[in-house]
Amino acid sequence: MVEKTGRPGYLQIADDLRRQIRTGSLAPGAALPSTAQLCQRYDVSASVVKAAISVLRTENLVVGQQGKGVFVREGAAEASIEADAEGSVSADVMDQLSQMRQTLADLGGRIADLEKAVFQERKRSR
Repeated sequence: MVEKTGRPGYLQIADDLRRQIRTGSLAPGAALPSTAQLCQRYDVSASVVKAAISVLRTENLVVGQQGKGVFVREGAAEASIEADAEGSVSADVMDQLSQMRQTLADLGGRIADLEKAVFQERKRSR
């Protein structure tokens, strides 16, 4: 079931399916459960499931076959581990960017306070 954590449901589902691929619960060549089954399992709409599968396709972890289903690609477990390692780097970079944005916001506030003080001084001296 998708949890109300603030993280989009389709990403939670993609994370869970990715974990299953990485651990071998979904082996190379295995079919993913149908869209209807995934909808029921995660209690979401078909569009949410399709978005999750789209993420996995983009990561080259699964491949769709028209009329047959979606299957785990050969070597997907290794690709998932590599993507996970890259994801942790991305998380570090995002954390640093967040800190930089906060620092810039603080500096902007300090500059605004200085400008306010300087302009008030000029108004009083006139």
